[in-house]
Amino acid sequence: MTITPNAPAIPDDQIVELMVQVPPGQVIRYDLAALASAFEIADPGRIAVETDGSRTALVTIYPSNPLAVMPPPSEADMLMDAYGRIVVGRYHNGRPARRKLFDPRTGSAVRALTFGTTGAGKSRTVQYVLACEKRNHIVSWYGDLKGGQSAPEARGQVDWLATSQEEVILMLRAAVAVAQARQVRYAAMGRNAFVIGDPDPLLSVRIDEANRLLEKGAPYREEATYLVKELGRTGRSVGIGEELDAQASHLEELGGSDTLRAMLKEGEVTLLRWSSSMMRQLVADGLLPAGTQLMPIPKSLRPRILRSQFATDADDDDDVCDTQGTAYLLSGTHPASMMRHFRIGSILPMPGLDPEILALYGPGDPKRLEDTSVDAAGEAYEARGTDDMAMLCAAVREDQQNQTAKAQATKGGRGAALLADRIRVVLADSEDPLSPDEITVLVNVDGGPEVRVGSVRNTLGVLADAGDIVRAGRGVYEIAR
Repeated sequence: MTITPNAPAIPDDQIVELMVQVPPGQVIRYDLAALASAFEIADPGRIAVETDGSRTALVTIYPSNPLAVMPPPSEADMLMDAYGRIVVGRYHNGRPARRKLFDPRTGSAVRALTFGTTGAGKSRTVQYVLACEKRNHIVSWYGDLKGGQSAPEARGQVDWLATSQEEVILMLRAAVAVAQARQVRYAAMGRNAFVIGDPDPLLSVRIDEANRLLEKGAPYREEATYLVKELGRTGRSVGIGEELDAQASHLEELGGSDTLRAMLKEGEVTLLRWSSSMMRQLVADGLLPAGTQLMPIPKSLRPRILRSQFATDADDDDDVCDTQGTAYLLSGTHPASMMRHFRIGSILPMPGLDPEILALYGPGDPKRLEDTSVDAAGEAYEARGTDDMAMLCAAVREDQQNQTAKAQATKGGRGAALLADRIRVVLADSEDPLSPDEITVLVNVDGGPEVRVGSVRNTLGVLADAGDIVRAGRGVYEIAR
């Protein structure tokens, strides 16, 4: 897109909209800095450019940056419309920016991904969606891998808050088990899609700082990647959605899985301020159409002003014109149009919980998992928010350490049977279903390393999810025959 040097000056008090096209056979490209220079505009934030990925661009020039100030959301914004969408903010032209929490036309839960560098507003965005889920009676399972610091106001406002990698693993295992239990029930009902509240509520499983769980070298990366993929496969048609919120600069930090990337192409993808390498990969992986151009989101809205060293009115004020919450909704109807999320919470940091964010969640308790799926969710679900969770997490950690040690021993030629194999042998030799305590006793007399019942329980959950064993009743297992 070329603007002639004698382009007309743009009035400072009017909104000007230009439709620009390039000749057939060409693809439109633009340089924002050159565009601003051609129109003698000092602040590039006054210009919004949206292309169709082909020949045409819509250029809008505003008297001032239209995204500089955003209001807080209204209660109406937070409630799902007939298409399962909430309003999360405004586009540069003032129109509502929406994202789906559910797709009622297909009866599908939503898979979502939110990217953003440090300070881009990811945590506030997550808080808002969690609050919307509560107000729409959605069961929220939230893993905050910043130790609960990303969204401290979420405690008590969601059905399950996990703050460690071990507890998130337990949460994911429980979610997969609930999905499988719902599949069995829905098949018996002759249902191939989900209807909210009939008979079950929508369930949302969200992992914040997901890169800490899925990046290379993370202790639970392999299992976590498997569980995320499995939940993506089984959860949509039974009303279980999932979201990953990450600071990843590369998709390799999210499990390195082609299957995971393929799932994200069909989900709700929000791109806050990003790195240039992430932008290139989103295009390369097909999350954005080839040729799509997104104007980089700057850290500050404040235009650059050159000041002479001899100037007497130099401005030493802090830069407070941040762009927190500014984003692109890549899965929306205007993926190349910049938007900004509503102002969420107090402007200045608070010494404790933010009362404005707490008010977003509204009164009352959060929606809970349906009673018919509590058994499938298992003891980890029942232990959430109690001291028993620490014991279960310790067992997950111990089991992982044992698995790692055994794998290293196997590589060294000293072969040691994995706990899963030992459990399979015990169950295959038994004519009756066994409890975790009984299995532990039998495993510990087979001559291998001694294990604790917590490790046995966790491994039983993994084997049951994989279909190697089956739950023969409450708290008892048998080999799949």
